[in-house]
Amino acid sequence: MKKGKQGTTEKQILNAAENIFQTKGMNGARMQEIADKAGINKAMLHYYYRSKQLLFEAVFKNAFSLLAPQLNTILNDDSSIEEKVRNFTHNYISFISKHPYLPNFVIQELNRNPDFIEKIQESSAFPTLDKFNAQVEKEVKAGVLKPIEGKQLFVHIISLNIFPFVAKPLIKGFLKLSNIDFNKLMEQRKTEVSEFIINSIKK
Repeated sequence: MKKGKQGTTEKQILNAAENIFQTKGMNGARMQEIADKAGINKAMLHYYYRSKQLLFEAVFKNAFSLLAPQLNTILNDDSSIEEKVRNFTHNYISFISKHPYLPNFVIQELNRNPDFIEKIQESSAFPTLDKFNAQVEKEVKAGVLKPIEGKQLFVHIISLNIFPFVAKPLIKGFLKLSNIDFNKLMEQRKTEVSEFIINSIKK
């Protein structure tokens, strides 16, 4: 198979799989449905990916490879912690709004297979926190921030950004939201989460 056509076919498969996984989840997705969506036969799909699990991991890694460099750049640039909080929140919510299946997939996969995190960490762009932690400590000592550890701050940021997507059905039920209303709420949270965190840590 020619390299150019092979790359095009694989891209079609990943796009189709992402669409199916996003609408039906890991358990509800069927390989035949993904093949149909990609415009290929099931045998061709299995030529590229022997199982649904391998395909799901490929879809995740493809999406994560787009997000990870952005987050890594934000965490390790020369901006202030306040700017990092704003940029991280904005980028993360924008990205997950386009790939809403990812948080639940990661949690489910880590519960099923704790070693999966090692596969994620193989990426050279996997976010590193050394500079972020050192910067938080420096800004605390300078009196810019209230006393807080970098790792605690990072957990706050991740938690406030991830939870609404993980608990989407619950939040929609409690607040009586349509999908459109939920998306509007997430757009508002780009500012709400940033301000909430910044106001809690700034002196």
